[in-house]
Amino acid sequence: MRYTHMGAGIGLVLGALGLQIPAAVAADDSEVHINPWNASPGSTVTVSTTACDPDVDYGKGWSEVGGPFHLFEGDYDGVLTGQFQIPEGTRPGSDTVTLKCPPLTKITDTYQVTGRPPSGSVSAGFGPAEDTGMELALGGALLAGAAAGGVVWMCRRPNGNRT
Repeated sequence: MRYTHMGAGIGLVLGALGLQIPAAVAADDSEVHINPWNASPGSTVTVSTTACDPDVDYGKGWSEVGGPFHLFEGDYDGVLTGQFQIPEGTRPGSDTVTLKCPPLTKITDTYQVTGRPPSGSVSAGFGPAEDTGMELALGGALLAGAAAGGVVWMCRRPNGNRT
């Protein structure tokens, strides 16, 4: 009975992993590569594509958030690359990028605009993390008290119960 449950659990895990393989393969087949995929306001986004003819050395791009930008030959043959900047104050959400190159190639893809990354320390109730006065002394005293209590507890136990 125990082996039946284990086999069913293993089968469910393998089945769940098997269902994700087509989605992972489909994600890699895109002819547009956007880096970073999760961009924050003020950052520069690089877009590259292999959808254009290998002979083409120029294209145009347009982002709903960043506006128009140009595509030029990249580091490899057949790759066009362009950059644009996400304006400060852009709200989080998805952004669509449209790329056009001669003769009649048009391709779109989306990426995520995230919120502004946090800056500074996290307030955890005692103020900024730069404080090293009273809070540090109190934390050290609590740790020392816990260690001393553990030592007293181990010394007062009978020898037969120590593990």
